[in-house]
Amino acid sequence: MTLNPQKTSGPQRASGRPVIVAGAGPVGMTAAARLAAHGVPVVLVEAEPVPRTDWRASTFHAATMELLEGIGVTERMHAEGLVVPLYQFRDRRDGLIAQFDFGLLAAETRYPYRLQLNQQHLVRMVHERLREDDRVELLFGSRVTGVANTEDGVSVTVETPGGTRTLDGTHMIGADGPRSTVRRSLGIDFAGYTYPERFLIVSTTVELQDLIPGLAHVNYIADPEQWLFVLRTPESWRVVLPVSPDEPIEEATAPGRLQETLQGMVAYPDGYPIVDYQAYNVHQRVAERFRRGNVLLAGDAAHINSPIGGVGLNSGIHDVMDAAERIARIRAGDGDPEAELAAYDAVRRHVAVEYVQADTQRNTERLRETEDAQRRATHDEMRAIAADPERARAYMRRVSLLESVRRFGIGRPPEQSVEEARA
Repeated sequence: MTLNPQKTSGPQRASGRPVIVAGAGPVGMTAAARLAAHGVPVVLVEAEPVPRTDWRASTFHAATMELLEGIGVTERMHAEGLVVPLYQFRDRRDGLIAQFDFGLLAAETRYPYRLQLNQQHLVRMVHERLREDDRVELLFGSRVTGVANTEDGVSVTVETPGGTRTLDGTHMIGADGPRSTVRRSLGIDFAGYTYPERFLIVSTTVELQDLIPGLAHVNYIADPEQWLFVLRTPESWRVVLPVSPDEPIEEATAPGRLQETLQGMVAYPDGYPIVDYQAYNVHQRVAERFRRGNVLLAGDAAHINSPIGGVGLNSGIHDVMDAAERIARIRAGDGDPEAELAAYDAVRRHVAVEYVQADTQRNTERLRETEDAQRRATHDEMRAIAADPERARAYMRRVSLLESVRRFGIGRPPEQSVEEARA
């Protein structure tokens, strides 16, 4: 693939120039795969020397599985993943409050469930496809150091193991995470806040359903002192919980303290085998804009949120699927460049604020509510929703992201998508 062709004009030049994608996590990998499926040449730039192995996200919702059909990985994901049709809202004091069944969505999606699969497996699957695709150049161990819009595209400076390269492309997608170099190069503000507590993920191979009768494979467990998010992945059970800002991370993750934490959830006399753990800061932030010129921001580079609800990774995949459709139309001469990219900015930012940020913040507040009266009101509300099939179906549509995709579409023509966002 030619990265720095001689300058020509119009579609002839655009057809030979790539789209540049920064970040080879699941969002960036998906972007590259979807663009390549449209016949668009891609250069994928990743700072790490090999594909990322971060396992933080592990949930794929119905709307996302529908979109991933477009890059041909859903069958393999199902072969390795865990289908979870039920999830529970619980309380550490009162036990099961409400159970929700994604089966209520069976009439409107092929995927009426959550698919639990650690995100590095999607990265691995897509990477194996991309390295065999001659439309894609993979630049691992390389860093984006500069981004500039040009008259008819983008110019991106990359530090590679072989030296500095300047990539000339038609567009760029910045999927390079919350500390995004692309976003900072464009001077885009990342407004929001950071939770005072840190979140801790601990994984164990102990079968928790043997210890907690009736436990589902996905459980949100409220408590004013230490809420829990407990879910099953194919490899292990994962427990997410808050760590007080007054407790140093070194102490919170010491072997004895991790064991104490799990024993506090449910006693296991033999001692929990701990296969992995990770502590991290959690933010609620949204970029002031998702586009400047021919550069688009996606995933954590554009919006980062609490993991309670499992929508961060999913909405990032939705971002790049939307971006890929628009870029493909522009390059084919079928879409107005300004209108398409402005629609991406308006629609994806609207979804990030109205759905991703609003829902994850609401979910987190439900779990850590300290006022007894509000906790009881929340419990009553969740019971009432679960008991009413129509309300439960509407609730499931929203948490599975089907509502946002059905409402705004993915890559829908600008006049339709922007009108819906304004409405």
